[in-house]
This record gives sequence, structure tokens and C-alpha cells, in this order.
Amino acid sequence: MKKWVIFISVFILSLSLCISLFVLWKAGQPFKSAKQDAEQVAISEKKLSEVTDSQVYSSSNTYITVLGKDENGEEKAVFIPSSQKLKIQEVLMKDGISKKEAIKAVEDEFEVKEVLHSKLGWEQKQAVWEITFLNENDKLNYVYLFFDNGKWWKRILNL
Repeated sequence: MKKWVIFISVFILSLSLCISLFVLWKAGQPFKSAKQDAEQVAISEKKLSEVTDSQVYSSSNTYITVLGKDENGEEKAVFIPSSQKLKIQEVLMKDGISKKEAIKAVEDEFEVKEVLHSKLGWEQKQAVWEITFLNENDKLNYVYLFFDNGKWWKRILNL
């Protein structure tokens, strides 16, 4: 009897783990597909000749930020909107602050315990860096810096 209880417990635990992993895998599929589609658009529209990375940025509008190099070999970010009503936007990476500079500006201003992520996105007709971090009190924080000059746009603190 004891062996049956152990067998059933292990079976249910294994089944739960498999189902959880399957759900997580399926949940990531739309993002992967959207990123691949945006990368194809960036190349087919001749905005980029080589793609190095892409990420989903969601705020007032959703954009897929595609990073890479153009035909001149310059590093560029292309913002592909999820809505066809919006236009594709682009910036040269040399025309703004880098990811490292954005993170350093946040670390200089706040007591950062851990940077969770940093994304380049498009807001109100300009590029912004979104930096998400945990502070010393383990509170979640979102801060936004303008890409072109590194000045603060908005801060959402202590969530």
C-alpha cells in the first residue's frame, strides 16, 4: 500500500511538472513569433542588413525593438509597431546613450540591488531606455531615460 501511495504521489508530481513546462513553453510562442516577424520586416524594409537582437517593448504602444547593423555597418535600432496604424521608427545607436550609460545613470541616482532588465523602446515620438531594477528594500522600480540625451523621462518607484 505504501508503494502505491509513493507511486501515485510521484506520478502526480511529474505530471504537474510536465504540464507546467508545456504551458510555459506555449506561453512564450507568441513573443518568439512576433520577434521573428519584426526581424523580417526590418530586413525586408532595408532598415537593417544584419540583426543582432530583438525585444518586445510594451507601454502606451507595443513595439518590437530590433537591433542590428545597416548597410553602412552602423549600429541601429528599428522600432516595429504591433499596430499597422503606427510607423516604423529608427535611431542610430551612436546618436544616443548606450545601455551601459543608462544603467550607470540609474545606479548613480538610486540604491540598486539588482538590475532586472533594460530595454530600448519608443515613446512619444522618441526612443527611451526602460530600466527595471530592485532597490535595497527589494522593491520593484521602473525608470525611463531619453535615449538621445540621458535625461529622466519618468520614474515608477517602490512597487
